[in-house]
Amino acid sequence: MKTAVQVGTRNLRSFLLTAAGTAGLGDELAGYGDVSALGAVVTKSLAAFAWEGNRAPRVAAAGEDMLNAVGLAGPGVEAWRRDYLPPLRARGADVVASIWGRTVDEFAQAAVAMHGADVLALEVNASCPNLESRANIFAHSAVATSAVVTAAKESGLPLWVKLSPNTPDLLPVAEAALSAGADALVLVNTVLGLSIDIEKRRPSLGNGGGGLSGPGILPVALRAVYECRRAFPESSIVGVGGVSRGEDVIAMLMAGANAVEVGTAIFADPRAPWRIQREALRWMSKHGVEDVQDLTGVAHA
Repeated sequence: MKTAVQVGTRNLRSFLLTAAGTAGLGDELAGYGDVSALGAVVTKSLAAFAWEGNRAPRVAAAGEDMLNAVGLAGPGVEAWRRDYLPPLRARGADVVASIWGRTVDEFAQAAVAMHGADVLALEVNASCPNLESRANIFAHSAVATSAVVTAAKESGLPLWVKLSPNTPDLLPVAEAALSAGADALVLVNTVLGLSIDIEKRRPSLGNGGGGLSGPGILPVALRAVYECRRAFPESSIVGVGGVSRGEDVIAMLMAGANAVEVGTAIFADPRAPWRIQREALRWMSKHGVEDVQDLTGVAHA
């Protein structure tokens, strides 16, 4: 059975990847499975500088789902390349590095800091507040998204651009990302949400609201993937959001994804990427699918 896929200009050994922010900074998951058997490990998003993130509490349960406002805490690109990337590569993992910034220039700084890194691609986390535009999200604006993609070209690496579902302008924003030079779209980031601690009579998270992830957002992610595949039939798409079973992977592929990331499921079960990969392969075997690439976009037929 053929499990390899192509995303942009990169060939991946498997269709199954981890999602940024859920697999740590380095080889944290290696104690639970063979990281070299995954398509890639996508790292936690990194800025050019060290960042402490938001005040606690940063995570709250929402039924089966999770609300988080971690705030992109991290050691910065330089420290990550020195301390975290080598052990991960030594385990045979292919790596996609994620970057973020509060301004276009900060995206450029992170991209420059990533130049020459031993990674497959750069995932540009465009779902960040833009301090140059009253803290509006970059990925809610076609112009701002184009600007951060252009800035990220300083890395010299293939660019995968992670977009937000919290906008009615997803298609124009996706088109802007592709026109600016994105090799792939990553769809989607978390859905905006809020939970209330009714005993304390205040929001559960220290930052107020946060991003909702988990099984409940799968239909949102599927719709984004489906609409972008229909609008941009020749583009590469990585689907992410709510994937917790092998059947979810199959649905993402059928909606139009070339590859799929697993995220929040890892917090409940660090072995989730390998379990979900096996479940998807069993589905393929049961249904006589010899090449995973034959599933991409079949829901549009």
